[in-house]
Amino acid sequence: MITHGNEIKLFAGNSNRPLAEAIAKKLNTSLGECEVGKFSDGEISVHICETVRGRDLFIIQSTSSPVNDNLMELLIMIDAAKRASVGRVTAVIPYFGYARQDRKARSRDPITAKLIADLLTSSGADRVLTMDLHAPQIQGFFNIPVDNLLGGPTLYNYFADKVDENFIVVSPDVGSVGRARKVAERLGCPLAIIDKRRPKANVMEVMNIIGSVEGKKCLLVDDMIDTAGTIVQGAQALVNAGAKEIKACCTHAVLSGPALERLEDSPIDELVMLDTIELPPEKRLAKMKILTTADIFAAAIENVYLDKPMSKIYD
Repeated sequence: MITHGNEIKLFAGNSNRPLAEAIAKKLNTSLGECEVGKFSDGEISVHICETVRGRDLFIIQSTSSPVNDNLMELLIMIDAAKRASVGRVTAVIPYFGYARQDRKARSRDPITAKLIADLLTSSGADRVLTMDLHAPQIQGFFNIPVDNLLGGPTLYNYFADKVDENFIVVSPDVGSVGRARKVAERLGCPLAIIDKRRPKANVMEVMNIIGSVEGKKCLLVDDMIDTAGTIVQGAQALVNAGAKEIKACCTHAVLSGPALERLEDSPIDELVMLDTIELPPEKRLAKMKILTTADIFAAAIENVYLDKPMSKIYD
């Protein structure tokens, strides 16, 4: 690690320690000593156990389940660092929660993505480093720099040697078309789209498939899998349309509620995901493959530290 005037420091909350440790290892350093626990009434307790005065500080914390606890850990760690006279603090949020309500879809809806942006800024974050925001425009909710890293390159590099003339990338809904199109272009294969409508949250009904998938090897591409309703019903629609093989990939494996049972019983042959959210052993299925993002985040942290452009990461 090349250094300049302000020494780099990495800290992590409790949301995804394995990823944080892997990032630190890539940077040839170790995580700073910090006690992050709870008082007896459930309030978050934070104590930074070493000096951070004038340092360039990176706090690694996904706002995954338990979402509210992990979010409060992050906010309180930022506040503790600012009050300890840190030089600059970057919130490294591999999975940015509360991002699905990014607009008022109905009257009297909140915009939680904007609320979280305000909370992070108010707590003292100078910069946010994240990956595959649910909606790219969330970057505009911040008045501080936001680097939205791409999980796509890691995913399509994995599938690159599996592409043949029968391979096709499929977007599970209209909202994921842009993401799926980029993967299709990089893999040099055609694109299909599943048109659907959602009567209410986490309930999906497939309408039709735009494009021919008969006899094809299909790769479903999405940014996150939560209850797995969208991806599983999409996979079944592809099978009904004559698809020969179904694979799926996503950046964020939220996997809540009935997700594991649905995925296990689904026609999906292989599910590839990134490690932005820690997946405990009891949530892992034989058909799952987890790829690390430690390299990308380590490179991004180094570029922020050295004031280098992010575009070089994907060159």
